[in-house]
Amino acid sequence: QVQLVESGGGLVQAGGSLRLSCAASGRTFSPYGMGWFRQAPGKERDFVAAIIWSGGSTYYTDSVKGRFTISRDNAKNTVYLQMNTLKPEDTAVYYCAASRAKRGFSNIYGYDYWGQGTQVTVSS
Repeated sequence: QVQLVESGGGLVQAGGSLRLSCAASGRTFSPYGMGWFRQAPGKERDFVAAIIWSGGSTYYTDSVKGRFTISRDNAKNTVYLQMNTLKPEDTAVYYCAASRAKRGFSNIYGYDYWGQGTQVTVSS
């Protein structure tokens, strides 16, 4: 069984930065890819970014391109989301997810494991 634990959320002013971390644990953790999603109150869970675990290719939703960066540390089984130039519309609970196989990375159904989420609040 794989467990994902997010950290790094908090309250920040618009224009500020936060770095989210997602640490994975399990007997054999070898995902095909990992992703970050976010869910604002009353809205669906939306794709933010994804990374291929072995090759490092990255994917982003248009609204965060140039502001957010996803990266991973294979040795630590950890994926990061560096968020810069934050905007109030980035406010949401951010979830980390892991996929065991190649699937649509922007779809929540492409992932097998999920973390519990971490709150990010951006004030104007």
